[in-house]
Amino acid sequence: MSSSTQTPERILQRLDWQVIRRLDGILQGDYRSLFYGFGLDLADLREYEPGDDIRYIDWNVTARVNTPYVRQYFEDRDITAWFLLDLSPSEDFGTVNSLKRDCLIDFVTVMARLLTRRGNRVGAMLYGSRVERVIPARGGRLQVLRIVNDLLKQPKLERSPVTDLQVLLQTAFNSIKRRSLIFVISDFISTPGWERPLRLLSQRHEVLAIQLWDPRETELPDIGLVILQDAETGEQLYVDTRDRKFRLRFKEAAQRRQTALTAAFRQSHVDVLPLSTEDDLVRSIVQFAAMRRQRKQIPNVK
Repeated sequence: MSSSTQTPERILQRLDWQVIRRLDGILQGDYRSLFYGFGLDLADLREYEPGDDIRYIDWNVTARVNTPYVRQYFEDRDITAWFLLDLSPSEDFGTVNSLKRDCLIDFVTVMARLLTRRGNRVGAMLYGSRVERVIPARGGRLQVLRIVNDLLKQPKLERSPVTDLQVLLQTAFNSIKRRSLIFVISDFISTPGWERPLRLLSQRHEVLAIQLWDPRETELPDIGLVILQDAETGEQLYVDTRDRKFRLRFKEAAQRRQTALTAAFRQSHVDVLPLSTEDDLVRSIVQFAAMRRQRKQIPNVK
């Protein structure tokens, strides 16, 4: 069922039964594996070792002693988390049963509830054709319901200026001063230029990218003559999907786009969770947590 036909309370109840309880059993409370590396308080400085995260290099000390040093942080008990949410028209792509927007709402609801249950605060920035709304970070179940309610009330745009994620990321960089955990949730269909603010954001905060996608965006089925419509501009184009060469060009273009996205995330030192409209949310989160846990446990090479 589409999230837009439900109330915030029903969405939270459904996800509590279908997702959160399952995650509790599988992760056994080890939600830090999703957020490792996060810390607010500087604990110490030590000499850089191969394998260390270069985001924690202290460049001032490094320049002074001519040897790279990294900052070490205490693992904080309290987290302030922000959801940077792309609600541009392309998020309304998918099937009758599940749009990318529905995946976004479910993921935000689950993560916000997991965080607030442990006394943490969550806030959100909603982007449509611009940053439409900022929900200040607060704790508690009511805060989760407020965020979900605002997401449901956010109007779906039939057309808008081409998405510019740089605006959303730059707004977050300028306004979120205290080190935080930041989820950037988008399909990353945007004009160029967002890569630099993402990199700057990840130097100050713990940033996780959630890439929303639908299988029909990567490979066209052979279904004859169809009308393709640009979700952002509304421009329409008749295509013949029986043309094998056209389907191949479509697939290759999607692969090139994904290769560029992967490189951008890697250069920004941002871990990415690809989330499909057909994915099981629990399985995706658990696999992502396992990947980050394994990376943390890889010993440094001396």
